[in-house]
Amino acid sequence: QVQLVESGGGSVEAGGSLKLSCAFSTSTVNTYCLAWFRQGPGKQREGVAVIDSDGSTRYADSVKGRFTISRDKARNILDLQMNSLEPEDTAMYYCAAELVGSDYPCLIGRNGRWSGETVMYWGQGSQVTVSS
Repeated sequence: QVQLVESGGGSVEAGGSLKLSCAFSTSTVNTYCLAWFRQGPGKQREGVAVIDSDGSTRYADSVKGRFTISRDKARNILDLQMNSLEPEDTAMYYCAAELVGSDYPCLIGRNGRWSGETVMYWGQGSQVTVSS
């Protein structure tokens, strides 16, 4: 069982920055890839960034160059630094974990796969609002 608890978020004007953090309960971080998803008003859920068990990262085109995902294994913290925020980034943001292994790599973000159907655990969500 993996527990994910987000913090951070809030409201900011366009062009500003925010940081989201996610505390995860498991010490077996090498068996999960961790990601951030979001769901805006009237929109489908979409992944924005993932960090694999080996530390490699992938980003959705919509946030590439603006968002940075990072992981502190010692403190079991996943962060998402969001810069140059746009009103289109307004959404509920969720931390997520997908089980990985030697025979089943992390599928989040591979070949444009950002829908989240392979996610096993979700956080409760944290709201980000960007005003124009």
